Amino acid sequence: MVPLVQVIGLKQYFPLQTGFFRRSSSWIRAVDGVDLEIPHNHVFGLVGESGSGKTTVGRAILRLYQPTAGQIIFKGQNILQFSQHKMKKLRAKMQIIYQDPHASLNPRMRVGSIIKRTLDIHTRYTAKEKQGRTLELMQLMGLLPEHYNRFPHELSGGQQQRVGIARALAADPEFLVLDEPTSSLDVSVQAQILNLLKKLQRELHLGCFFISHDMRVINHICNRIAVMYAGKIVEVAERDTLFRAPKHPYTQVLIGSIPDIGKGPKSNRPALQGDVPSPASPPSGCRFHPRCPKRLKACHRLEPPLVEFTGAHACACWLHAASSST
Repeated sequence: MVPLVQVIGLKQYFPLQTGFFRRSSSWIRAVDGVDLEIPHNHVFGLVGESGSGKTTVGRAILRLYQPTAGQIIFKGQNILQFSQHKMKKLRAKMQIIYQDPHASLNPRMRVGSIIKRTLDIHTRYTAKEKQGRTLELMQLMGLLPEHYNRFPHELSGGQQQRVGIARALAADPEFLVLDEPTSSLDVSVQAQILNLLKKLQRELHLGCFFISHDMRVINHICNRIAVMYAGKIVEVAERDTLFRAPKHPYTQVLIGSIPDIGKGPKSNRPALQGDVPSPASPPSGCRFHPRCPKRLKACHRLEPPLVEFTGAHACACWLHAASSST
């Protein structure tokens, strides 16, 4: 089956400007050659540390950034070739839910107007139909009718995020980018929002691109997962395969860092030193090699290819590249 969204060779560079005249002296390589396939009616997860380029990938897919290179295929069409007019029509089918619900909502607009604004832009409903659809979406999100005339600051964080979800769903999208939608919420509220998102995805048959740095959240909600490090995809696999048998040392560290409450400390937990390298000056070879406890000599000089194994499991690591080719 043709994937809902296919990303081919995606690059997103930003100019690094210096001096009085703000001249571009070099480039920040936020995303440096990413390939992804997001199926219909699936939740595809992208996980990695802060600064790895996850959010940039999500925004580039929606053309909130103009990619430097690559292709973004939505339902068989390369949307990077679309005009602004054609892209505006497509935006009804591709929506985003932001990380910080408070910052993403207009503080001067009431809840009903925030949700109805999407209907104003993307539909030709009458005023009565828009109000009815808005109340219907609020009920679907677990919001009460009295919330209709409230301002965002009068709501809790979980309620604000429900408004953001309702706004995204108002245009009947087929594809959702969820940019760490629960990271700013309390743990108990996180569980409520995640279960709501799972229910909506299943009932509305949405294709979702879920961005997170939390492996527990990714494990809970995603069908297939890609692991990203310093602008590169280092491993892709089905959820159960990834958590049962991770191949890349970075993935192993991420999974090993998941706390086991009540089971005591992990004495064999792999240690990871240092930070994600600067995208303005990434290391040569494998970008993870300065922090990798299993690095080889080849890792310093040569960039490993993303090689596919059995069961649609792919990994970019010289530890496995040789064995996969035999």
